[in-house]
Amino acid sequence: MKNKILVIDDEPSIITLLQYNLERAGFLVITAMDGMEGKKLAISEEPDIIVLDLMLPKLDGMEVCRQLRQEKIMIPIIMISAKDEELDRILGLEFGADDYIVKPFSPREVVARVKAILRRTKNQLEIANRNDMDVQQISIGEISIFPDNFEAYFRENLLELTLKEFELLLYLAQNKGKVLSRDQLLHAVWKNDYSCETRIVDVHISHLREKIGEKNRKTVYIKTFRGIGYKLDDPNGNDH
Repeated sequence: MKNKILVIDDEPSIITLLQYNLERAGFLVITAMDGMEGKKLAISEEPDIIVLDLMLPKLDGMEVCRQLRQEKIMIPIIMISAKDEELDRILGLEFGADDYIVKPFSPREVVARVKAILRRTKNQLEIANRNDMDVQQISIGEISIFPDNFEAYFRENLLELTLKEFELLLYLAQNKGKVLSRDQLLHAVWKNDYSCETRIVDVHISHLREKIGEKNRKTVYIKTFRGIGYKLDDPNGNDH
């Protein structure tokens, strides 16, 4: 069965370009030309991935992304924008996008990014569907991470994490007690995609802190080392 890609863009030429190249690569492509219609299709069609333009009529890309994430729809999103401003890129990631491409772009780049995200998603599903009795678990205080199932819990509540947030949390947990620089985290989680933008790490750390409720409590799992990076540790000092 072909993977289904939802392309949301208000420029017919971009729609045509992406649809042609994605279909040539073997994908089933559905399209929308405004944010309202795009959001409806994201819910009704349940695509495997969304390619989402930032500037859209009726509902802009940021708001589409924010609303989908708010409704716990965690379909991977690649955001596309004509703006090469770091702030736009950071905001897109803050609202839950998994990747970001700036216009003008190569269709090959979009296809490559789509394939990379789908490979990761496929691996997640294959691992999660295995009937393995010995599920690996990493526990740090009240955080429990199940790498094989791509799931993380805080106080036994499932955390709604994007792929990058999960990968970042897992890497921090695998290096519990170690201070990791932003460059180390970029290399481990984002590979070479954002090699010069260490603020992306800060954004995702902020998301993780919010999702485990650190902003409202005195206990701190993720500690900041100013000018260096971050460390994940049990605030109660227990070893697991």
